[in-house]
Amino acid sequence: MAGTRPIPKPLWKAAALSGMASYLDAGLIVSISVNLAIYRDSYDMGVWTAGAVSALVTGCIAVGSLVGGRLADLFGRRRVYNWDIFCFALGALVITLAPDDITLLIGVFVAGLAAGADLPTSLAVVSDAAPSWARGRLVAFTQVMWMLGITVAVFLGFVLSTTGMTGARLITGQLAVAALVTWALRSRLKLPAGHGTAGTEPQDAPEGISLRSVWTRAALLPMAATFVFYVTWGLGANTFGQFGTYLLVTVSDASQSLATGINLAFIPIGVLLTLAFVRVADTPWRDRLFHVAAVVQILAFVIASLTAGALSGMLVFFVLYQLSNPFAGEANYKVWSQLTLPADTRGTTQGLTYALSRGVFAIAAFFTPALADHSPSVLLWTITACMTAAAFAGVFIIRVLVPRVPGAVPGRADLRVTSP
Repeated sequence: MAGTRPIPKPLWKAAALSGMASYLDAGLIVSISVNLAIYRDSYDMGVWTAGAVSALVTGCIAVGSLVGGRLADLFGRRRVYNWDIFCFALGALVITLAPDDITLLIGVFVAGLAAGADLPTSLAVVSDAAPSWARGRLVAFTQVMWMLGITVAVFLGFVLSTTGMTGARLITGQLAVAALVTWALRSRLKLPAGHGTAGTEPQDAPEGISLRSVWTRAALLPMAATFVFYVTWGLGANTFGQFGTYLLVTVSDASQSLATGINLAFIPIGVLLTLAFVRVADTPWRDRLFHVAAVVQILAFVIASLTAGALSGMLVFFVLYQLSNPFAGEANYKVWSQLTLPADTRGTTQGLTYALSRGVFAIAAFFTPALADHSPSVLLWTITACMTAAAFAGVFIIRVLVPRVPGAVPGRADLRVTSP
């Protein structure tokens, strides 16, 4: 069966190096979140400056996704693929060594833009290199790297929680080191040059890909559908990603240690189930499991909403959510985007969906604490509605867009990544 056909090791290497975009994206967001209180005390920040640091991370990732995806389609994905990771390393190094809050903001600005630029570019690169029968697994593997980025940042934050700025510098310093190592390995990675209409790399066409290529039915319909899925699903996922501990403490009356422990306990489950998704990403089970997982995911939010965020209801929520999320979440969005979006504008189109979605997440995050304080039920039912909309968008993609893949996105089954 195509979904179980062995994938050559060089392709896994390409997927891992591309997945570092997700690792660094997640690592940057979580490390800033973990270190924020330390930064506030060490740099004597005001509340507005502390808020600006958090907002700047999400905002810059959004802008970077929009600009980086477009630059990749204009000037060549390999060129952007190599240099945005280097720029991230510089930004992370500035954050690590920052002597004051202004320098910290500069580092966050550079690292955020670079992380955003690398997200759509790296996915397009690995998708271009992958044969059609392996594309789902290779793209889905980048989600494993995203989970790993969260795991490392949270684990280091826990272990180094009593070391102050020294620990904070180590947490962001490992991101700078990881980015530099990735940059060196990416520079040596040999990928096939684009040939043919399905895989032509923009670097083969100096004039780049015209924006008119984006405003066609072949690009607009999958772009709109994947955007609707990602933004509605992401409003729920981002809320609990950024404010899960906060809601457990302020709404569910859990202690800080219990709230942190609940989040830490479910990380290994998320990693294992994401690996399970990779195994089925190129088989019919990918979309079959989506239907089941989407229903369970909605049920999780319904239980949280009906109990108005009570601790007992939230515990049931976390169990159901963590079991379903890997099969009805961002990994699906990544795979569907690479399958349904036209190859020649994939960087631009996915950059747009990333950017617009992250912008919405940033705005929603600004209002979330106030809404939770006003009415936890309204917040939770709103998220439940978003998750329901995401399920319908996913079903549309599965039933309408995925069956069109052979005609809309010609395969690149003959292309291979050669070992350096």
